[in-house]
Amino acid sequence: MKKLSLLILGLCSSLLITAFVLKPTDNGYITPSNVGVYCHGNYEAIDNFATLTEDKDFRMAHELPRAITTEGTGEMITYTVKGGGEANAYLIKSAQASDKYLFVIHEWWGLNDHIKAEAETLAKALKDVNVIALDIYDGKVATTREDAGKYMRSVSKERGQAIVEGAIKYAGKKAEIATIGWCFGGGWSLQSALLAKKQTVGCVIYYGMPETDASKLKGLNSDVLGIFAAKDKWITPEVVGKFEESMKSLDKGCQIEMYEDADHAFANPSSPRYVEKDAQDANAKAVAYLKERFDS
Repeated sequence: MKKLSLLILGLCSSLLITAFVLKPTDNGYITPSNVGVYCHGNYEAIDNFATLTEDKDFRMAHELPRAITTEGTGEMITYTVKGGGEANAYLIKSAQASDKYLFVIHEWWGLNDHIKAEAETLAKALKDVNVIALDIYDGKVATTREDAGKYMRSVSKERGQAIVEGAIKYAGKKAEIATIGWCFGGGWSLQSALLAKKQTVGCVIYYGMPETDASKLKGLNSDVLGIFAAKDKWITPEVVGKFEESMKSLDKGCQIEMYEDADHAFANPSSPRYVEKDAQDANAKAVAYLKERFDS
């Protein structure tokens, strides 16, 4: 893999802005060198994934989404976040009062109609669960690969954490929380599960960058269902294997579903890369997993 240069813009402890060189590693993905790194250490997996947007092949692997219509009972809401201000989300309330919440986290395009439709589908399948699709991009929705990459790189880890923690507070102290996300949102699904601490009952990752640091994973309160594609050139089987090893070293449950004939983003029906058979199988496994975790 060729070396890439990336300008990291972020709120860091010293508020420094620096450029650094990225290089391939034996983990199968790009990580920063030891020159001028000032990012929040708890989000190394998220940072690693964001660097992939500098890879033209990665950008081109995300074909432009087809138009999709959202129909359902959900509505856009706002909630307060730490430090002042508000965050956006798409909320589908359970018909019956419920303390069960599923956090749905968008892929690199943002909180678009596809993600809202996925949230509606999950709400119908789970029935007595409040489904809330978070907006990590603060209202920005990409329609080009260039904008998607720009929005993903520009996410402040502090802001992302504040959005998730605000949603946890919105759900309430008694809430049981599970998370699900795709691509960019897959990584944030795991980070959100870590942030929800003892309120977490389940976590689903669709081809997102997993956390492999056991010292961080030890705080996870649930097992994980990981859905990945064997042909994915970025979230490779090797990367997934390291995550699985870390989880097992902590004696934490980790169910990995690796789809041999699928590639990155195979589960998105608005994408030309959609693999219907695998996507339906993965969805059935995800729904069954979430039902079991909420009912246990």
